[in-house]
Amino acid sequence: MELQVIQNRIYHIRGLNVMLDFDLAEMYDVQTKRLKEQVRRNIERLPPDLMFELTKNEWLELVAICDQLPNNLKHSTVTPFAFAQEGVAMLSGVLRSPTAIQVNISIMRAFVALRQYALGYSELNQKLETFMIETNMQFNEIYQALTELASQKEEENKPRKRIGYVKDE
Repeated sequence: MELQVIQNRIYHIRGLNVMLDFDLAEMYDVQTKRLKEQVRRNIERLPPDLMFELTKNEWLELVAICDQLPNNLKHSTVTPFAFAQEGVAMLSGVLRSPTAIQVNISIMRAFVALRQYALGYSELNQKLETFMIETNMQFNEIYQALTELASQKEEENKPRKRIGYVKDE
């Protein structure tokens, strides 16, 4: 699968990058109901740090924020499962079809690309901060120099008292 398509299905929930069960089911070409059944049968493979069920509030918030969710799911009363990267990897042991294996590989690549993008972003942000600090210091120095020049020019333009003999008029 195309990385961009997968990356668009990665959400940030509870401080984790996760994929939701209905997106995974679509990619694996299985029904969401069947995916959830397999997960429940193998729940010991998926501890809460790898997979969790969204609360009603989290689901409503996600529906309000995301335009890309399917319309038939927006008003669903069933809350989806959210799988962290490692949880998606564990799904390959639960779903053993050739399609699931290939899709899983693509999903892992998308998570890696997303992580690399985030690292590149933080590095760029740090460089930008350094640049702003250096530029700000340079502008302060230029401002001080201009202030000194302006005060010197002011002194030069003041009328001076004449030295020597001044004849009364």
